[in-house]
Amino acid sequence: MNTLLEAPTRTNRTEVEAMTTRVALHPFLAGMNPAQLALLTDCAIPVHFKKGQPILREGDLANRFYLIESGKFVLESGEGFGDPVIVETIGAGDLLGWSWMFPPYVWHFTARAAEDTESIFFYGTILREYCERNHSLGYELFKRITPIMMRRMQSARRRMLSVHAHGAALEPAILASPFLDQEKDSAEDY
Repeated sequence: MNTLLEAPTRTNRTEVEAMTTRVALHPFLAGMNPAQLALLTDCAIPVHFKKGQPILREGDLANRFYLIESGKFVLESGEGFGDPVIVETIGAGDLLGWSWMFPPYVWHFTARAAEDTESIFFYGTILREYCERNHSLGYELFKRITPIMMRRMQSARRRMLSVHAHGAALEPAILASPFLDQEKDSAEDY
């Protein structure tokens, strides 16, 4: 038996088992059946974001989503209409990105890491195909995503009404970011 071939197999199996556990234990997916969790795990990759790192951009193609395990993301909107404003801050146990599931498949908000964040990345385009073939998976995800959509849209609505009714200022979406500092340094070199 070739021991050089055995070690990667064990490592790979361990990684798959670890991702299976991470997916099954995330609160957003609680109560899904093992077959549905297996399909989700097939589309999952662990990812890490540094504070200030952009994740999604409003208006861009929506082809993925994230389940947050630790850390926080800031959702902002309004780019192109002056300074973008913070709509909501989301954290561990939450979902980032529902637009991958609904035409026209574009992001409705911009998202940045508010702090170092650990998440599970899911390929939304592949998962949409799984949902087409397995309607119970699609329905389970739809039931879970819909309340999040409603909460975020209501949060944005409340903030807009606050500005309109009370003339309150919206919190600008300004984060300290090592990525922005790098861009400034690069621009100054030219």
